[in-house]
Amino acid sequence: MAALNSLEFLPRPQVLKALDGNCRLLAGAVVSLQGSAALRLTGEEIIRALAGIGMPAELTGEARVDAAVVVEIAPGLFKKAESYKLVIRPGRIHLLAADAAGAWYGAMTLRQLCRQLKPGAALPGLFVEDWPDFPSRGIMLDISRDKVPTMDTLRELVELLSELKINQVQLYTEHTFAYRNHREVWENASAMTAAEILELDAFCRERHIQLVPNQNSFGHLERWFRHKRYLPLAEAPNGFDFPWGHSDRAFSLNPGDPRSIELVREMFDELLPNFSSPMFNVGGDETYDLGQGRSKAACAKRGKGRVYLDFLLKIHREVRRHGRTMQFWGDIILKHPELIPDLPPDVIPLVWGYEDDHPFADQCARYGASGYSFYVAPGTSTWNTLAGRWDNAVGNLRAAAEHGLAAGAAGFLNTDWGDNGHWQPYAVSLPPYAYGAAVSWAASRNRDLDLVKALNRHVFQDPAGILGRVACELGNAYQGLGSRSSNSSNFHNVLFRAASDTMFEQHSLTAATLKQAEACEERIEAALELVVKSRCVRADAEQLKAEFLQAGCLIRWASRLAAARLRQPDRKLAGVPAAAKRALAKEFRDLFAAQKAIWLGRNRPGGLDDSLARLKPLCRLGEG
Repeated sequence: MAALNSLEFLPRPQVLKALDGNCRLLAGAVVSLQGSAALRLTGEEIIRALAGIGMPAELTGEARVDAAVVVEIAPGLFKKAESYKLVIRPGRIHLLAADAAGAWYGAMTLRQLCRQLKPGAALPGLFVEDWPDFPSRGIMLDISRDKVPTMDTLRELVELLSELKINQVQLYTEHTFAYRNHREVWENASAMTAAEILELDAFCRERHIQLVPNQNSFGHLERWFRHKRYLPLAEAPNGFDFPWGHSDRAFSLNPGDPRSIELVREMFDELLPNFSSPMFNVGGDETYDLGQGRSKAACAKRGKGRVYLDFLLKIHREVRRHGRTMQFWGDIILKHPELIPDLPPDVIPLVWGYEDDHPFADQCARYGASGYSFYVAPGTSTWNTLAGRWDNAVGNLRAAAEHGLAAGAAGFLNTDWGDNGHWQPYAVSLPPYAYGAAVSWAASRNRDLDLVKALNRHVFQDPAGILGRVACELGNAYQGLGSRSSNSSNFHNVLFRAASDTMFEQHSLTAATLKQAEACEERIEAALELVVKSRCVRADAEQLKAEFLQAGCLIRWASRLAAARLRQPDRKLAGVPAAAKRALAKEFRDLFAAQKAIWLGRNRPGGLDDSLARLKPLCRLGEG
């Protein structure tokens, strides 16, 4: 039992028990797929895992009675899809699964077991019985603000997520699919092509992941409306008010213009044939401008909720024409609960919220009582932060899982947004990806998961136990600078406020002290000193370490800028001496150059200039 207590899995299985004895396979061992050639990739993963501890084996599709490792599909023995049992006894490993996905997940558990053993070690006797809490468990990555990953990055991410038992991936798209007839919208964005989607879809499918198309189809279309050709379709072409300010840019389609649904139809006709998933996320969130422009009269007459729903129904008809099931962000309908019964019966609302105190209990209960299948959609808490909000992410993901399960949610979609230029690096998103995967697979078993330990073993693969600690320290450093800021950290807000006279004006340092800023800098310094001690064995180890160093240096710089402000009687940047500003600017120019290199290590060049432009003014602090 002591050996079992030393193991950590990600996610932790539903049932894990020690059995007597150890298992050491003899030379010439055979992995039998029990006549199912469709399990080839699963069998190859088992062979690679065993080879890593010095137990070579051969693969066969023949049902060999003398096989040391047996992989068998037996759907009648399981109540849930994707379930499996893994039994390790002296001389034999038996993986029994409800389906091919369950067999894959059993192989991933075996991979994680082998990763924790030294070469030449025997496998401990073990019984695992496992099944998912949520049938659908997804990650949504924003590829529209402004970061589009390379294909190598996407494949690497899919490999990791499949090990974590994720079965849906969505790439949130506004303008980053290469539509044939709309080149001006995406030509500078390094957009995903149809050929790339087809390739990635097949790669995902082999690993039991659905690549779900995700194209916002109502709001969040600013990038389209920047071009004169599309501006006539905008609801509010001259700008609009939203809850925290004003925008001069057009945002949503005009639902009353028949050309709007024609554009949507053309997009769907070209986009959807590249995906094998039966699902399609059409977006539809945050249509703040609705009723402030061309639909004002219609909204006054019929109600804003009804105008919204009528256009959503038009979108739904286009989705059904392609034989897909429509997912959509459920925030607008929640504001008009009287319209919920008018939704088509086959839609899937996504109940989203990103704070650890988000009212998932109430919102999930409302959708649960309606009879609709629905997903919970929490988030990674990484955007608008630079280095993350670790504690908030854990609380938000945990609450979504627990309240979603209580209300009968069918899915869990962990969202990773890129607001304001996607300045957070890939490494910062990995911890919340992992915890979200864990609680969506087995919420109660993973509620109090030792995430730092699990990250070091299975995500960062760092036997020194360093990078998980670094992620935690940097992700929680924001707690020390002033009061809590919704959907962002004060590190991020300090930078963006200094770079613009209008952005983030509502965020201030009125609740912060100079002592806090100086303490933040010391805490960050200590975390940065740990990075070089990491012994990460991943192929991208140097990139990961560089990303953590960059995130840490950015929030350390924000602490220094905050301290410079807090030394002034009015706490404003204007009063900071020019010499101090110039010294800060010199340091930021190095960070600015490093950001380019970090970005291009995993992402395409399109969008980089737009992202950098948001903070470029910080390179000139103290000038003029």
